[in-house]
Amino acid sequence: MRLQGLDIFRGVAIVLMVTFHFCFDLKNFGYVDFDLKHGDFWKYFRYLIVSMFILSAGISAHLTHENSINTKKLFKRVLLLSGASIIVSVGSYTQFPTSWIYFGILHFFLLVTILGLPFLRIPKISLFLGIFIILAYNMSWINMHWLYSFLEEPLLLPKSYTQDLVSLVPWFGVYILGLTAGHFKLQETFLNFDILNDTNKINTLLSFLGKHSFIIYLLHQIVLFSMFITIRLLY
Repeated sequence: MRLQGLDIFRGVAIVLMVTFHFCFDLKNFGYVDFDLKHGDFWKYFRYLIVSMFILSAGISAHLTHENSINTKKLFKRVLLLSGASIIVSVGSYTQFPTSWIYFGILHFFLLVTILGLPFLRIPKISLFLGIFIILAYNMSWINMHWLYSFLEEPLLLPKSYTQDLVSLVPWFGVYILGLTAGHFKLQETFLNFDILNDTNKINTLLSFLGKHSFIIYLLHQIVLFSMFITIRLLY
């Protein structure tokens, strides 16, 4: 049975993401002077949003492949994420040629959808490895700088800033913690309160957003950009 609380959790992440990108567009179009690149508030706000998406993705992946690898759903997800990742990279390059998105959240999900499969059946190892990756990254023991340095020149990667970067380290650690949470059914404890199971309008809306998070992610910036461009042309 589908857990409404998990959809609501993802729906809240969608609302926060759209809010963040709305503020980003306000900055991009010159209406405000937020320091989204370096401001601590915006940095941790983004961390919260990304963490929510990745944790929920890990939980959902375990639910999808709980009994065995669902090859049909796996193939469909890989196909959709591959196409969407290309669209995001090409689209961001047309708008931000010096800071285009070469490994954003969709690229990350595409990779971990495959890399995460072996960890579905080893929850205890996933738990300790996930914690280790996050701690090691924050202690500056591991990072992905070496891979960027290796690929920067042949792939013409942006040199100083990209519009969205979800590096494999430390975020893969968060993803496999999501797999672990799904294995131990923690979502049934923390996302199964009566308030989340009510069928009120707010829950219905957030649940809808959570169920359609993929298409909303793809379309929301197009809608926001169109809105801001229309406002600029009119005024």
